[in-house]
Amino acid sequence: MTAIRVPPGRSGRSWLRRRLAGAERAAELLEQKLRALHAEQRRLEAAADRSGAEWTARLTEARTWMLRAALVGGRRGIRLAGTAAEAEVTISWTATLGVRYPAAATCTPPDSESALPGGTAITRAAEEQRRALDAAVQHAVAVTALRRVSAEADATRQRVRVLRRHWVPRLRDALARTELELEEQERAEGVRHRWAASR
Repeated sequence: MTAIRVPPGRSGRSWLRRRLAGAERAAELLEQKLRALHAEQRRLEAAADRSGAEWTARLTEARTWMLRAALVGGRRGIRLAGTAAEAEVTISWTATLGVRYPAAATCTPPDSESALPGGTAITRAAEEQRRALDAAVQHAVAVTALRRVSAEADATRQRVRVLRRHWVPRLRDALARTELELEEQERAEGVRHRWAASR
């Protein structure tokens, strides 16, 4: 690590004191941000767990109904009930403590014909597929939000560590050296003044 370049004399001491106070205040603010991020992270972890469980349940239900639809209508019936259109997903974003992440999403499945060939099993399978898709989108939003907040928490933790373990101690050491040098200079000046006064 390179040495801190300190202005000479008393101005250097003032400069170091301001830098040290600023670094300590920055570390305190970052620690407050880290606590708030941890609280948000816990909330998002719970939301991701809930959405993951919901997605798993919906996926199991969709698979069950797809199997029933395949047994009743065969592969041809499922193929005829399918569509090439894509679902539309609209994501709304939010920001917390400088972190931008998805807050919610709406999933609009493709328009389906009013009467699907193959009867109620295929109709129910298509409905369960739509629910599973919506649950997957909600889970993706929760997981993405959690990842972004976790990444910011990790970066903030790293910044606090750099300030507390490296920058603040270096500033304190430089301030202590500067104060010692100034004290030595003042003593030397005092000796010179007494010596000059006695002559």
